[in-house]
Amino acid sequence: MIQSMTGFGKNVIQLPSKKITVELKSLNSKNLDLNARIPSSYREKELELRNIIANSLVRGKIDFSLYVEITGESSNSQVNINVVKEYIAQLRNVNPASFTEKDEIELLKMAVRMPDALKADRDEIDQEEYDEIKKALLEALKEINTFRSHEGAVLEKDFIVRVESILSLLKKVEEIDPERLVHVRERLEKAVADLKENVDENRFEQELIYYLEKFDITEEKVRLANHLDYFLQTIDSKDSNGKKLGFISQEIGREINTIGSKANYAPMQQLVVQMKDELEKIKEQMLNVL
Repeated sequence: MIQSMTGFGKNVIQLPSKKITVELKSLNSKNLDLNARIPSSYREKELELRNIIANSLVRGKIDFSLYVEITGESSNSQVNINVVKEYIAQLRNVNPASFTEKDEIELLKMAVRMPDALKADRDEIDQEEYDEIKKALLEALKEINTFRSHEGAVLEKDFIVRVESILSLLKKVEEIDPERLVHVRERLEKAVADLKENVDENRFEQELIYYLEKFDITEEKVRLANHLDYFLQTIDSKDSNGKKLGFISQEIGREINTIGSKANYAPMQQLVVQMKDELEKIKEQMLNVL
């Protein structure tokens, strides 16, 4: 069962004086790229939270957000009155000639946005509160993994359809291969006849066999069928193997390209183009597989 790297998970907990929201978003990436946005008061726990997320999501571009909203009456932030007054005095002196009393409110709005206008008493993280945050994170991870599994199921169905399409096209290649070899032989004989020279029949047969062997695609057909079967087996494994499926896709492409270069026969080359089209669609979706 494969998983997509695209997902979303969210969980909200209500504490006596706080509302805490944990949110996770995930997109495709070659490796784990985790971006965390959390309040400064929880920074000491960031590494632990990152490890929990990494162990669960493994790979992808992850955005982790922790929002804290004070819902009770208590707050650990206070206005730094002396600093705000000093900012207002300095702002007033920027252009004292044009300053009016109506500008006082605007100056106040500007001052409270300045650095150190608010002072916060740093509180130790309450262990019970942190345990609740971890529970919320685990629930959000559960939700995002469920999302990923649903998306993966859609991708899996699409992969199977396209692999079966390539197998069907490969069967058509096998069916027309004998007539292709006849066509190649006729072309070589005609080329020799056009030279209007006497040709040693034994030497001609040897050269003909040599060229027919060069155009032989028996090994490529067998390897392509094996790669396609291995792809389906890997999809059906317990774990999501996006990178492994990517490697198999490359091998499938290599065999299809070799068949195309050896075909030398328009009807077979048309089938090869269709196989390439199906494989390209697989590769595009493969970027989203975990």
